[in-house]
Amino acid sequence: MATKAAGGRQETRLALVRRARKMNRVLAETYPDAHCELDFGNPLELLVATILSAQCTDKRVNMVTPILFAKYPTVEEYASADRSEMEEIIRSTGFFRAKTNSIIGMAQAICERYGGEVPGKLKDLVSLPGVGRKTANVVLGNAFDVPGLTVDTHFQRLVRRFGWTEETDPVKIEHVVGELLPRREWTIFSHRVIWHGRRICHARRPACGVCPLAALCPSYGAGPTDPGQAAKLVRSGPFS
Repeated sequence: MATKAAGGRQETRLALVRRARKMNRVLAETYPDAHCELDFGNPLELLVATILSAQCTDKRVNMVTPILFAKYPTVEEYASADRSEMEEIIRSTGFFRAKTNSIIGMAQAICERYGGEVPGKLKDLVSLPGVGRKTANVVLGNAFDVPGLTVDTHFQRLVRRFGWTEETDPVKIEHVVGELLPRREWTIFSHRVIWHGRRICHARRPACGVCPLAALCPSYGAGPTDPGQAAKLVRSGPFS
């Protein structure tokens, strides 16, 4: 199926692949320091932080996790945690009761099924309470160096704006994008896209006039194209 490139032109599958990879190269040049903005020291800490990040900023999560990680340094301690104490520590991240259920349930499952070690396979991670594909891919890509695409809200919005897909289902988006880019690029590409979504390609008013992808993006013009106006919309990081 043909897709639309910049300027509304129809493009072939081969042209889409080439454009996607060129956009990835531009993002690599724009964000050479792109990385996971959640603070963690091991796979367990990243798993907990990623669960907490649902409907919450990384900045807020990073304010809470030093206390949480110090109180529960092992998976066994999460598994046997006092629910009310944990809820109080993570309250500011929102949905704290559900997140407490997920963290304690996740830890108990790891103790029961995986000998107290966070598993390093997608099928095992997604079997844990509160862990979906997005969370699993964050952990695999950043704690185990296993390539994965993190299809969060920024990622979904941007790849559709890029004209890479019209899919709205996260799993389908993950598969479509995975076929456009080399597997080794999946994790770092996810960071680049998330950084771009937070800094320039905003949901309501993207800063099109200063976007490094303008010449390659079919959605150019969704936001102000005047460089002066667009520059005022740019948000500087870090967001952690």
